[in-house]
Amino acid sequence: MLYWALIFLVIALIAGIFGFGGIASASAGIAQILFFIFLVLFAIALIMRFARK
Repeated sequence: MLYWALIFLVIALIAGIFGFGGIASASAGIAQILFFIFLVLFAIALIMRFARK
């Protein structure tokens, strides 16, 4: 999931450089959502790992 967040971030940066504001903002929004989902899943995985021990 982090991979896809980085891909959308790169798309947003490239679109921003070439002046495609709508595509850049949409890609940045998707990258941000995916990154926060990744953080939540990572935190849950850490909690579950420490709860097992």
